[in-house]
Amino acid sequence: MVNQTDERKQAVNQKQKMTPSEAIVETLVAENIKEVYGIVGSAFMDMLDLFPAAGIRFIPVRHEQSAGHMADAYERVSGTAGVIVGQNGPGITNMVTSVAAANQAHSPLVVISPSAGTNAIGMDGFQEANQVSIFKDITKETVQVTNKNRVADKLRTAFRIAYAERGPVLFDIPRDLFYGEVEDVILEPHQYRADKRGVGDPASIEHAVELLKNAKNPAIISGRGSVDAEGVDSVVKIAEYLTAPGATAYMHNDAFPADHPLAVGPIGYMGAKSAMYSLQEADVVLAVGTRLSQFGTLPCYDIDYFPTHAKIIQIDINPRQIGRTHPVEVGIIGDAKAASDEIYRQLKLAMPSPEKDNERIQAVTKRKEEWEQELVDSAMEDGDPINPRRALLEMTRAMPENAIVSSDIGNVSSTANAYLKFNQTRRHIAALTFGNTGFAYPAALGAQLAEPDAPVFAIVGDGAWGMSLHEVSTAVEQNIPVIACVFNNKAWAAEKKNQVDYYDDRYVGSDIKAPEFAEVAKSMGALGYTIDKPEDIGPAIEDVLKQRKPAVLNIYVDGTQLAPPFRKDALKMPTRLLDKYKHLDYEVWG
Repeated sequence: MVNQTDERKQAVNQKQKMTPSEAIVETLVAENIKEVYGIVGSAFMDMLDLFPAAGIRFIPVRHEQSAGHMADAYERVSGTAGVIVGQNGPGITNMVTSVAAANQAHSPLVVISPSAGTNAIGMDGFQEANQVSIFKDITKETVQVTNKNRVADKLRTAFRIAYAERGPVLFDIPRDLFYGEVEDVILEPHQYRADKRGVGDPASIEHAVELLKNAKNPAIISGRGSVDAEGVDSVVKIAEYLTAPGATAYMHNDAFPADHPLAVGPIGYMGAKSAMYSLQEADVVLAVGTRLSQFGTLPCYDIDYFPTHAKIIQIDINPRQIGRTHPVEVGIIGDAKAASDEIYRQLKLAMPSPEKDNERIQAVTKRKEEWEQELVDSAMEDGDPINPRRALLEMTRAMPENAIVSSDIGNVSSTANAYLKFNQTRRHIAALTFGNTGFAYPAALGAQLAEPDAPVFAIVGDGAWGMSLHEVSTAVEQNIPVIACVFNNKAWAAEKKNQVDYYDDRYVGSDIKAPEFAEVAKSMGALGYTIDKPEDIGPAIEDVLKQRKPAVLNIYVDGTQLAPPFRKDALKMPTRLLDKYKHLDYEVWG
């Protein structure tokens, strides 16, 4: 009996009669797509009907926004582009936030977007929307099918651009074009896209090597590009050769192994002071696979750490990102691994026997120890009922070495940046700079599907959990054993901190009343734990890991122990000019 793979290979470069739906599904099979996320809809049902026979698992979510976050995280862990689909109109527009988040996260994603039928376009028909226009600014490209004979070609274009430009692409197809008959060829990915980018401009590499060779205090920032290119080991080799401290870009804590003697931790909001002080004194900074985002390099803890006088060498696959936020001495457009390997090779030729700088290693070690102690000391301050830092500390201590952690946006989720440490890549799945709440839990579900044997945790605030808890039903239904750690301080705490510091403790819209989340989880068929003592966190995690079932840990934390304002750069003390509001002016506060 000939299996499906053999049949598909036999069909390469041979035209076959098929339906447009079959052409789409066979292209997905060629792209090694194993899961597609969405909510069932009549617009694409002809294609959906083929999924089981094609070996594609359809994961039905409770809200289409979750589909985008799941696919985003699936790609970050697996390296294979995520695919989502929904009903034309509201099903697709429900995906706007998660697609925009994937766009800023540089996650390859293909949005199969059924649209109004060709005979009804522009008639304001049922569930009609101009989806192409809506998605233009939040995708790398919008690809439109205008003829059924082009469905496979257009879908190939969508994948090619998604991988090449590292982001989502909209594949828009009128719903009637799933039907009919076409003659087409199903190509293998290597026939229509190439992934290798090379080392970059040779002269730029040579200039970078010369700068690093002569640097007195070199430092390295490793970002997602290093992870995606499987290049973290290459970055580590450069760090070791130069005895250079290795920091990670904002919320990419898996981009340099935390247990390495030269690792100094993450930069950015609520990052590591050890990383910030190491960068502050650098004369040359090698930034590998990072766009050095504006938000991710802002001062933190009142430390203005990003060096303005250092010579920056930036390696990025996307020329748009070179020098975008910080002026560079050398910009290298290339693959993070390939460029790092070439820099390492040339460094060995330029300085054959470098002496290990033991003094620098000792300084790095001392800074890390001081920072680690500060984190523990902060966590051990009493809270009512639990200091959120203590909860993070206990959680990270209980997590296995290979754990994958997704984190949301919010006060506690952001504070987690300081506590999360990884020694393996593709472990840290953060909401990043789009900054939308409700990301972490569906992202954790996608990460779990990408790596079924790894324990997966989601760090979520109670505000964000209100946008996520409906997907516990999905986790139970699909048997996805993610552990949701809900840090419950009964507030939108990041915003509440702004009201504490800038609005004289006037709370408008920041307090939350919610049901007992553990009981809600149990009613959905998941495990549920209510925790109000820090010593109960570790045993609860241990119990859940043994059972390997979806679980919700409702961890009550102190709502007064808050991190610094999340957007300190964008806030000012309030002034009021009208008499009726004068009592709210900061100058008249008691």
